[in-house]
Amino acid sequence: MVGIGFGPSNLALAIAVHEHNRRHPDRPVDALFLERQADFGWHTGMLIDDATMQVSFLKDLVTMRDPASDFSFLCYLRDRDRLAEFINHKTMFPLRTEFHDYLSWAAARVTDQVRYGAEVVSVRPVETDGVVTHFDVIAKDAAGAIGTVRARDIVVATGLRPKLPADAVPSDRVWHNIDLMHRLPGLAASDPHRVLVVGSGQSGAEAVAELHTALPRTQICSVFARYGYAPADDSPFANRIFDPRAVDHFHGAPAEVKRMLLDYHRNTNYSVVDMDLIEDLYRREYRERVLGRKRLDIRNSSRVTYTRETDEAVYATVEFLPTGEVEVLECDALVYATGFRPLDLFGLLGRAAAVCERDSTGLPVVGRDYRVRTVDNVTAGVYLQGAEHSHGLTATLLSTTAVRVGEILESILGVQAVAPERVAVH
Repeated sequence: MVGIGFGPSNLALAIAVHEHNRRHPDRPVDALFLERQADFGWHTGMLIDDATMQVSFLKDLVTMRDPASDFSFLCYLRDRDRLAEFINHKTMFPLRTEFHDYLSWAAARVTDQVRYGAEVVSVRPVETDGVVTHFDVIAKDAAGAIGTVRARDIVVATGLRPKLPADAVPSDRVWHNIDLMHRLPGLAASDPHRVLVVGSGQSGAEAVAELHTALPRTQICSVFARYGYAPADDSPFANRIFDPRAVDHFHGAPAEVKRMLLDYHRNTNYSVVDMDLIEDLYRREYRERVLGRKRLDIRNSSRVTYTRETDEAVYATVEFLPTGEVEVLECDALVYATGFRPLDLFGLLGRAAAVCERDSTGLPVVGRDYRVRTVDNVTAGVYLQGAEHSHGLTATLLSTTAVRVGEILESILGVQAVAPERVAVH
């Protein structure tokens, strides 16, 4: 098996493989994961010091699949000598930086399965007597050298990509919030007058709060189309949409029911903000109104209609939607907290995309076991982690990761595993 990408999803799969091989040395799975980054990292530009996870620590890499696993978050805390302190903290939601350290701790224990600095550029089907029995996964290293790994099965888990408006042109002054913490030191050194943040979700609100704190002399302007930040629905009944059994229900539902469920429960994950953060931002704005020193400028019911960048600044035209009134704001930086887009699976697969089936909308047809349906002459497997259209809201989230990778591994083990054949390509 070859895994493409090594974020939390394929990291969880590597752990499942490691534990399977430890328990069943007589029928091991030979797995290799290819990751374009030089080492493990998960949205490192969003690791704000006091930002917390929005998912319980029990939904870690293993617990919902195997509560006894020594790769759990609790075992990580024991290893870091913080278990008692975390229990005393009385929280289900660790710091994001702490959870990232947990992921790094786990990744270091399965590093023998990973090849970092390997960017997959295409996948080719390999035929034997007219049957596609393997895939050649072609990757290049940091020096541009090309290599190939031949595998019986591939598991694609490359995560989401930052999404920008169609007319946005990234630059030193215009960037996505995924780079916030990487850009912040340089931004602070420039002593900016105004920074504009576009977006109404959790990431946008976090960026506004962090910039407002880190840049005490700067006006932070937040622009979004809603009248106010919308609170996330994390109530117990709504959270059942993230349960493993909900994946069964969603996958087997008619297309119109899938659309309905996604629409009904978008407010559990998309364009919503934790209530504590909403209240914190409101307190900040109100305090500044009392003191008469307004640095936090919340532009609700508004949108950016046009931007122009010069050598000195970015000029953003902001329209107030109820009246149509417009104002041009001179900004030292424009941060887009405009979410993420899904992977273009077929663009990644290249020639191998021709053997995969698509639905009426052009999306891959994905079985309950996360295996992409292929044409009849294919025995090799393509598995996809991140198929929200077929498996629901949890497909791109941590909520069912541990269970999902167990199901993928069980499917792969349903056919005799073949070791990847590493072939140099010149």
